[in-house]
Amino acid sequence: MLVLLPPSEGKAPSGRGASLKLESLSLPGLTEAREAVLSELVELCRGDEDKARDVLGLSEGLRGEVAKNVDLPTAGARPAGEIYTGVLYDALDLASLDAAAKRRATRSLLVFSGLWGAVRVNDRIPSYRCSMGVKLPGLGALGAHWRAPMADALPEAAGDGLVLDLRSSAYAAAWKPKGEVAGRTASVRVLHAPTRKVVSHFNKATKGRIVRSLLTAGAVPAGPAELVEALRDLGYEVEVAAPAKGGKAWTLDVLVTEIH
Repeated sequence: MLVLLPPSEGKAPSGRGASLKLESLSLPGLTEAREAVLSELVELCRGDEDKARDVLGLSEGLRGEVAKNVDLPTAGARPAGEIYTGVLYDALDLASLDAAAKRRATRSLLVFSGLWGAVRVNDRIPSYRCSMGVKLPGLGALGAHWRAPMADALPEAAGDGLVLDLRSSAYAAAWKPKGEVAGRTASVRVLHAPTRKVVSHFNKATKGRIVRSLLTAGAVPAGPAELVEALRDLGYEVEVAAPAKGGKAWTLDVLVTEIH
């Protein structure tokens, strides 16, 4: 099972240990594309600060994020699972998982990123600010920049198992499963059961709890249909309509009565 996660806007501080080593990150087929984004991002942030804030979509209160990006090549790195914070990652709470569940997380979780493309939770990275929606002056839209290298790297990472896609739309634009891989891909919507409306903030928390539940239970569903069964066994209320034809991703609706 491969679980695709969005990053978080907020991030923990960089570590104090060794600095970033791009060649050590998972999915080595993305290294050249990572080098290109990192180089341009650092160059942008070393220049006009106001321009950098505008390109990165940062408010005045986040001006310090520009300086953080300047130091990316030398900043200390720590596991990505410790860097990413926020609602989904608070609910997932990787640090409190037992040893077996942590090993499953290392094997199965893949966090998408405007800067790194995608990383596993044990990949060591510094704290940064660069969303997938950014358009860098030289490279252009990052979603488009990542499509070609992702098209090669992600099917290999997916293997022949289930792909559970929990990304937001901006990050989903960087790689869309196709063909046979799409047929064993499931995305999840979180709906408020009484109204059948999509929840927003609580969508992230529920997705974090879903991933935690699967990791803790040691569930390894072979495909979308088995995922539905696994989630129901774990106490989730799930509605699903299988695609009308093969080669199409499934959409699962997880219903919640309490929005928290």
